[in-house]
Amino acid sequence: MVFHYLKFFMFHLVGLLSAMTMLAGGHWISVGTLLIVGYYIVGDAVLGDDTSTPDFQHTTLLTVQLWLALPLLCFMVFCSLWSVASSDLFGIGHWLTQLTGYDLLAAREATAWFHYLSGMVLMGLMIGVIGTIPGHELTHRTWDRVSMLIGRWLLAFSLDTAFSIEHVYGHHRYVATTADPATAPRGRNVYAHIVISTLRGNLSAWRIESARLKRRHHHAWSWRNRLLRGYLMSALLMGLAYALGGWVTLGYFVLVALLAKAFLEVVNYMEHYGMVRLPDEPVQPRHSWNTNRRISSWAMFNLTRHSHHHAQGEVPYQDLKPYPDAPQMIGGYLTTLVVALIPPLWHWLMIPKLRHWDAHFASEPERRLVARANRESGLAPLLAQAPQTDAPDRQ
Repeated sequence: MVFHYLKFFMFHLVGLLSAMTMLAGGHWISVGTLLIVGYYIVGDAVLGDDTSTPDFQHTTLLTVQLWLALPLLCFMVFCSLWSVASSDLFGIGHWLTQLTGYDLLAAREATAWFHYLSGMVLMGLMIGVIGTIPGHELTHRTWDRVSMLIGRWLLAFSLDTAFSIEHVYGHHRYVATTADPATAPRGRNVYAHIVISTLRGNLSAWRIESARLKRRHHHAWSWRNRLLRGYLMSALLMGLAYALGGWVTLGYFVLVALLAKAFLEVVNYMEHYGMVRLPDEPVQPRHSWNTNRRISSWAMFNLTRHSHHHAQGEVPYQDLKPYPDAPQMIGGYLTTLVVALIPPLWHWLMIPKLRHWDAHFASEPERRLVARANRESGLAPLLAQAPQTDAPDRQ
């Protein structure tokens, strides 16, 4: 039983390894990036699914594991900013050189530009994994002020505190409908989705927050506006990045933050691509793509059990059920993300999955939405198949 608590600390080990590779500099940055990406992809492919549902008694420990993401993320981002700074911030390079005998400063000076590109990819991915994933979980806990505060600071690192508003009060209400910014319609390119979902998501967050303040007889342009306060949180982090190393560290931070936000939108894309739902019908497990890959589940706080999460958004991550019969993604999270970044491969692999969803999961009214979505996307000829209504798999 202890293992079920320890397995979620895998998340923190990945974060520490990322920080170490940034400090080590040189080829170690690229090596570390490849090792971490390979760990997720190969691990998921080799180790299969985790459908266990343990009964956790010490839930406070599981919450603390989420809270620990904030100091870990601060440390990781500092290490990445140190790797591009022109000075030895707080003397950490000198101190670690004396402690380990490895000359960090010389390694940093010898780091080639393409290794820095690897570092940007790694840190963008890690801000997403270490920041956005626990931030997502914590900002769902609207009854817990400490979790909400920590969650919003985690999201501030990807310049995306709007997510804490739009996702909880918008996305979960409108998922799989045309009103949801995060649900990509059939045929949409992932790169277009990153831009469209980001813009529509921030506009949706503003509308939600403005309506909330109006109901309470407050002006939208005030300190009570959580969206504006969230933007200021990200601005403060940008100011700290500038204070550490000027325009170079600020520019680097902004780029990796935007990359992390882009990764989030790719995740939204692959979690909900092509799904349809009648707006007045309840969200069910069949309205999200799911996966139970073992490494993704352990290292991402069960984000993989997305079908249950959307059916019951208030359920803590440790209590989410695997729903192995729900619509399944192409693979684990990072595997599916990589495939999504290659549009021809993505559409080739998703066509049969959409066809299966239409036949086995869609209700009769939803099939009318499916037919319209297929026509509008231009995918109707590829998705044409008579619905098999004799043995539906709907949940």
